[in-house]
Amino acid sequence: MATEAERYAKQLREVEAVITARWGEGRMNPTRERIHALLDLMGSPQRSYRSIHLTGTNGKTSTARMIDELLRGFGLRSGRFTSPHLSDITERIVIDGEPISARTFVEGYRDIAPLIELVDGQFGTDAMVGEGGINLSFFEVMVALAYSIFADTPVDVAVVEVGLGGEWDATNEIDAEVAVVTPIDLDHMQYLGNTVESIATEKSGIIKQDATAILAAQPAAAAAALLRRAVEVEASVAREGLEFGILERGLAVGGQVLTVQGLGGVYEQLFLPLYGAHQAQNAACALAAVEALLGAGAATGRLDIDTVRDAFARMSSPGRLEPVRSSPTILVDAAHNPHGMTALVTALGESFDFRRLVAVFGALADKNVRGMLEVLEPAVDEIVVTQNSSPRSMQVDDLAALAVDVFGSDRVTVEGRLDDAIDAAVRLAEDPDDEIVVGVGVIVTGSVVTAGEARVLLGADK
Repeated sequence: MATEAERYAKQLREVEAVITARWGEGRMNPTRERIHALLDLMGSPQRSYRSIHLTGTNGKTSTARMIDELLRGFGLRSGRFTSPHLSDITERIVIDGEPISARTFVEGYRDIAPLIELVDGQFGTDAMVGEGGINLSFFEVMVALAYSIFADTPVDVAVVEVGLGGEWDATNEIDAEVAVVTPIDLDHMQYLGNTVESIATEKSGIIKQDATAILAAQPAAAAAALLRRAVEVEASVAREGLEFGILERGLAVGGQVLTVQGLGGVYEQLFLPLYGAHQAQNAACALAAVEALLGAGAATGRLDIDTVRDAFARMSSPGRLEPVRSSPTILVDAAHNPHGMTALVTALGESFDFRRLVAVFGALADKNVRGMLEVLEPAVDEIVVTQNSSPRSMQVDDLAALAVDVFGSDRVTVEGRLDDAIDAAVRLAEDPDDEIVVGVGVIVTGSVVTAGEARVLLGADK
């Protein structure tokens, strides 16, 4: 007889299949009518707790995790909503640092399923797109589920990452006290526009009336768009490099040590067990966001330094330059656009001393794949191209053609399966004429999906 855990695990997969049959992730319809109608029927659960909202092109999930860690360090019960997930759909909805259980997910969905059906009847015709309209999408259902579970728990603060954009994103039904904008670059241009300014304008929609906007360092056009929005809604603004930022950064075993100028003062000797200047930047934004929420500032002083140090030391970001195996070292990183790949390559050169490095690369077809390959090329000796399980994955033959154009045919190996690609990369990294494996490594990258599936294959999801 199946145990309760086994029954709910099976039911979770069934519910997941129902939800994922809807209009897929990675698409945006510029309206919040459907999600607004659903949340209204649910009694607007998103109004029952405080919230911090995050947007940007890269760094959102890492920054959200860091904010979560700091909030819990200060004794607050947190809820966190991020996307996409690496291994399991329950990772998207986190309570007090842990993904919700299969039972919580299943029962939470069953509670709102009748209301989802009502809204589908009002706005849509079928599970995809029909002549009469569009049903609630996969992402809209996930947002509603998260907001409902946060209210039922209940949480003190919800940390919410947008799915795509800002103004028209389903998550934007919250009125967050603090809006965090991580670095903006070109991505999702088919939905957000072809310029950094247009993308920033869409993302600025999460900055609400009288809120506090925490802005990472931005390109000039993006900064201008964000500041215009802040002026329009009379939001306070804290900018990286002016009101807060990294004062000092030094490499350390397993990460880096930071001195951060916060809104309320200087925080010294913060050990961050993550690699790269971009993660230091994320940590500075996270600290400023929590300061803004908790009221730290020039007049009130800094947060308790020991609590901040403890929280920084616990920070993690799975799938972000994450070591998952040694001998040889295998790293996994979810970089999925040229901006993220640039941060990865910079961090690799700074934090690791590889004499030979082989990449495993699988990407989604709707991304700037050539741009990523061009950034990655100088940093690795060889590349193994593959594809992940996503229906949006670039076919391996198409990817191979691009890789050969960038790397040259003698540096490209093609493997249709990710597990075979990892095995091939390990063989390429370990020169058969050299018994010493110190200083050789493999980096698996190109997509969040690729990173997540690699973590499962390598046992890092346990």
